[in-house]
Amino acid sequence: MGPRRIVCLTAETTEVAFAVGAGDRVVGVSGYAVRPPEARQRPKVAAFQTAAIDRILALEPDLVLGFSDIQAPLAAELIRAGVTVLVTNQRTLQETYAAIELIGAACGEPERGRALAREVEAELETVAGRSSRRRDRRPRVYFEEWNDPLITGIAWVSELIELCGGEDVFAGMRAQRRAPDRVVQPGDVLAAAPEVIIASWCGKKARLERIAARPGWDALPAVRNGHLYEIKSADILAPGPSLVHGARQLAAILDRVTGAA
Repeated sequence: MGPRRIVCLTAETTEVAFAVGAGDRVVGVSGYAVRPPEARQRPKVAAFQTAAIDRILALEPDLVLGFSDIQAPLAAELIRAGVTVLVTNQRTLQETYAAIELIGAACGEPERGRALAREVEAELETVAGRSSRRRDRRPRVYFEEWNDPLITGIAWVSELIELCGGEDVFAGMRAQRRAPDRVVQPGDVLAAAPEVIIASWCGKKARLERIAARPGWDALPAVRNGHLYEIKSADILAPGPSLVHGARQLAAILDRVTGAA
């Protein structure tokens, strides 16, 4: 029998728990959880790097789900309090599919976890294929995950750019699992001369006008041609089923840039 009282510390773990049929057993969620809508009715017990440990313990969870090494201190505190904790640490799309399966199994729904992982993978391939087949070139893309310092996209974002028919100008950095190791300098972006800039500042609105106003960036093809876009972090920086929403937006952007929409 699976766990009866589940707390989800992140948006993606919340979404997966509900999607595999364990939503009625979720008793606490992250404040950043947006999908499904009914998850927003659960008690909010965590941000991302912080959580209300006392409130979590008061909910008497028999399983806490989290994501990322950034949540290691939270996981350690809960483990010391006697709670069972599962924290996945996916960075690539394949690791994301595996994490979905693992979370499904931890929730007592292994078959539904496997089915969800395959569904997400198939949908991403469909979105990507439908878009890239309409185009005869691959636009050069700079994806900005954070603005101070400039941090380029994590591995699954880089992979999505390629799946959707773009070229990530910093693809060589995708192997870096830690955000501090993906810091780029403004001059690096100028040298890369991206045709498209996509920003997704984790947890806050991207200010595209500020990006365009950076010294010298008016020379970039993306800025000259007005190809600056935002994809909300909930759609592309939460490595779970929501990546489908991000992929659809990414594909539409690349189609617009090449006139293939």
